Amino acid sequence: MTEEVWMGTWRPHRPRGPVMALYSSPGPKYLIPPTTGFMKHTPTKLRAPAYSFRGAPMLLAENCSPGPRYNVNPRILRTGKDLGPAYSILGRYHTKTMLTPGPGDYFPEKSTKFVFDSAPSHSISARTKTFRVDSTPGPAAYMLPVVMGPHTVGKVSQPSFSIKGRSKLGGFSDDLHKTPGPAAYRQTDMQVTKFKAPQYTMAARVEPPGDKTLKPGPGAHSPEKVTLTKPCAPIVTFGIKHSDYMTPLVVDVE
Repeated sequence: MTEEVWMGTWRPHRPRGPVMALYSSPGPKYLIPPTTGFMKHTPTKLRAPAYSFRGAPMLLAENCSPGPRYNVNPRILRTGKDLGPAYSILGRYHTKTMLTPGPGDYFPEKSTKFVFDSAPSHSISARTKTFRVDSTPGPAAYMLPVVMGPHTVGKVSQPSFSIKGRSKLGGFSDDLHKTPGPAAYRQTDMQVTKFKAPQYTMAARVEPPGDKTLKPGPGAHSPEKVTLTKPCAPIVTFGIKHSDYMTPLVVDVE
């Protein structure tokens, strides 16, 4: 056995971790995408149109038709019943009675103008209903076009000018900055920065304290009705004009 000569300090040993060289490859198990067919066709080649054939339909497991189990009457044909003439007895029909005109309802004397030749006659009837709802315009509903001004029709009009009112937008008085004016500021009270002047107020009238109950006036008393100190209230009577006890004045006239 000859001793192998190694260069340096390296010597063959087991690897500390897995090395891919120690494992075998899976081999040619990767397939190239096919160039025929429709499924999994290679994307680098053009794919021709593919057609498929549908298989035969699957048969039903059970038959759903009822089969020849219908009991068809042999007397019934495609044109109806195959029977002989049959008769039946029905009740009497109820006829509807209608009122017919009698001989007195006719007026043959009024048929002269319809039977014999007669001169034409005209009558004036009332206005029909269709004319009442007729809303056709009258002559006053139409207006001729104007011949003056800029809106003439078929005429040459002179140039017209109009005076427009003053516009608030863009005028000389339009405030573009929207700044407040002098009236927007309040005037500072001088008594805030200066000596305060004397101020006087006018108060209401002061009522002295006293009894505020209502007192009766002279008209509230009735002295003529007092009967506490006198037998009765004073009574006024009217006597006769001449007393029977006075001597009458006799004046002799000779």
